[in-house]
Amino acid sequence: ASDVYKRQNLGDVMKESASIALQYVKANAARFGIAPEAFADHNLHIHVPEGAIPKDGPSAGITMATSIVSAFTRRRIREKTAMTGEITLRGKVLPVGGIKEKLLAARRAGIDHIIISAENRPDVEEIDQRYMDGMTFTYVDTVNDVIADALI
Repeated sequence: ASDVYKRQNLGDVMKESASIALQYVKANAARFGIAPEAFADHNLHIHVPEGAIPKDGPSAGITMATSIVSAFTRRRIREKTAMTGEITLRGKVLPVGGIKEKLLAARRAGIDHIIISAENRPDVEEIDQRYMDGMTFTYVDTVNDVIADALI
């Protein structure tokens, strides 16, 4: 497949992840302390620049949902936290690939707290633990678990 096709396909996956994140937050607005009319009163734009860093659409699901809740509740996200995980419309956090590369990149960036699908625990345990020293992990099953851990 051509690079243009791959970028378009990735763009579609990213749009789908953003849509799922938004729909989940809307459906659970009361749980997060968001007034339902907030979605009608405000515009929301999720910008994912093309840049040099490759992005995996599904992996950004929990990050997008957390960002949406943060924006509407004005609650900050815990510092030095990274997260990765795909979400379903029912709020389940699914495992994603590339865990070793993502964790090593997070470490290089000074991240010390990772939120990740409970189903990815074996992937983390396979990594030489000397690379994970000083990092803490929260293993989650649902978007609600992510929000509870990430927002302060």
